[in-house]
Amino acid sequence: MRTVEEHQTVVAGLIKSRAPQQLPLSDTLGLVLAADVVAPLSLPGFDNSAMDGYAVVAEDVASATPDAPVRLPVAEDIPAGRTDPLTLKPGTAHRIMTGAPLPTGATAVVPVEATDAATDTVAIRAAAKPGQHIRRAGEDVTAGTAVLHTGQVVTPAALGLAAALGLAELTVLPRQRVLVMSTGTELVAPGSPLQPGQIYESNAVMLSAAIRDAGAEVLAAPMSGDDVDTFRAILAEHARDADLIITTGGVSAGAYEVVKDSLADQVEFVKVAMQPGMPQGSGTVDGVPIVTLPGNPVSALVSFEVFVREPLRAAMGHRGPGRPRRTAVLTENLTSPRGKRQFRRGVLSGDTVTSYGPPASHHLRWLASANCLLEIDEDVTELAAGSPVAVWDLS
Repeated sequence: MRTVEEHQTVVAGLIKSRAPQQLPLSDTLGLVLAADVVAPLSLPGFDNSAMDGYAVVAEDVASATPDAPVRLPVAEDIPAGRTDPLTLKPGTAHRIMTGAPLPTGATAVVPVEATDAATDTVAIRAAAKPGQHIRRAGEDVTAGTAVLHTGQVVTPAALGLAAALGLAELTVLPRQRVLVMSTGTELVAPGSPLQPGQIYESNAVMLSAAIRDAGAEVLAAPMSGDDVDTFRAILAEHARDADLIITTGGVSAGAYEVVKDSLADQVEFVKVAMQPGMPQGSGTVDGVPIVTLPGNPVSALVSFEVFVREPLRAAMGHRGPGRPRRTAVLTENLTSPRGKRQFRRGVLSGDTVTSYGPPASHHLRWLASANCLLEIDEDVTELAAGSPVAVWDLS
């Protein structure tokens, strides 16, 4: 059987980055920059007021106190957005709003709270130091400076900065486009009535969510029965624009293994020394990488975590794309099959971890409430309470 590491290497070699694209700001949240962002202008772009108040010459109000206010005529009213240039004459004040351009000649802003808020002649009750409550042009960003860097994830704050600089697009590594196909004649879409022997399809819903959680895009998530021609037709219909195809089911050793029967000449089907998730496959279909996962729900999601999520995120430029992994102290005795890497569902609390639910691959309920995977090596058959164990943090 292939080792976990060997199959991880094979899958990682299939998933490639797309060429960088310039995308609108609204489409780039969570993506990774493929080029530095150089500021085309300075921020602030002009000296402006940091407060609602009055622009003054600081020397004119140096003697102001609550008991002996300085009174100045208000020569202008400057709301934010006023564009005509203004000059403040000594011995006068301009009423000014936050963000409004500072008039030439002003050396300080007195907050409205330190005045009587008059609009004709204002009584100023506090002295002002030169530069007080003034935002200077370029004190945040200087034009020509690289303010965001290649490899940086686009966050809401990064988008705010880009917009403030007047940029409408960013150059990023685009999302991977993934086609998810679940197979099995027994599958029925949730919400439809069940016939005897049928089950609700859950893998496509689950894996589509996992793909989006990883930052990629789901092109489609169709179901297929166990007819080879039907499977091939559905695959051909949806795979044209995909960067990756993920299938579930149809890869085991029994009859009606539609993925195996359809793709045996293009996909290498192997057994990986792990539990759950032993039957796996990988290859290319018409040049599009494909990873074929087992059909049991726990096997499918664990396999995605172990083999697909990390290289998928790496292809989108994420640094440290894997789940956080650390060592925790086991709270109970556990056994594990020799010769297989076991991934047990668990609950991580601080530095301790407890296995959660049975290890079988159909127990989806327990995986839904787990927050980690316990990774137990192939040559370990018993772990005693208090032993260190490797943990994948899924939270």
